[in-house]
Amino acid sequence: MKPIAIITDIEGTTSSIRFVRDILFVYAEQFLPDFIRKHKEERDVARQLRSLSDNTGIPLKNTEALIEQLRKWMREDNKSTELKALQGMVWEMGYQRGEYQAHIYPDVPDKLREWQNAGINLYVYSSGSEKAQRLFFRYSVFGDLRLLFAGHFDTSIGPKQDPQSYQNLVDWIALPPADILFLSDVEAELDAAASVGIKTVWVLRPQESGTDITKLRSKHPMVTSFKDIKLEDL
Repeated sequence: MKPIAIITDIEGTTSSIRFVRDILFVYAEQFLPDFIRKHKEERDVARQLRSLSDNTGIPLKNTEALIEQLRKWMREDNKSTELKALQGMVWEMGYQRGEYQAHIYPDVPDKLREWQNAGINLYVYSSGSEKAQRLFFRYSVFGDLRLLFAGHFDTSIGPKQDPQSYQNLVDWIALPPADILFLSDVEAELDAAASVGIKTVWVLRPQESGTDITKLRSKHPMVTSFKDIKLEDL
């Protein structure tokens, strides 16, 4: 039976990891420290800094130590919710200035529209904050794609390789897990989703990994493009 809802990852799935790594991460690394110094008293920034202080024990008044912790996490590609939220604020500045547009693979927009037109609800689950996800699809190379999605989820719902996170998604979407399809380029995420009964497809783009899927074995159906996803065969 075809899924009623589809959840997609972003990095490596709808979009190039290289864009996130070489453009967005570099931009955040360059501008995040001064952004925090300038905006630390504003509500949204202050909320994240307070949470960061609570979780690390770094005094809230020690702005430079908080910044250094964030810079350390950026170097480690830590998925901290506070870091992702603050990165999203900096990325918004870059998008609005026209510094870059979010990369989307050419096969993605038409397939998403096809699924939406078929009555399938589309969602995003990514380690980037919900705000960063919306910015990503608003300022894409294919224009504003936000209306394609019924909702966005980030790590506030749980880590992406934790089965409980996918049970939380099932509970939120309020559908049987067998009616939900999850798309990702990370097998461990797919394993976690499958463990609670969600259908899965492993998106292995040769541009990202150089992997020949004909030489792989997996319990997850494998594709190299959204065009190859046949919902009726799942």
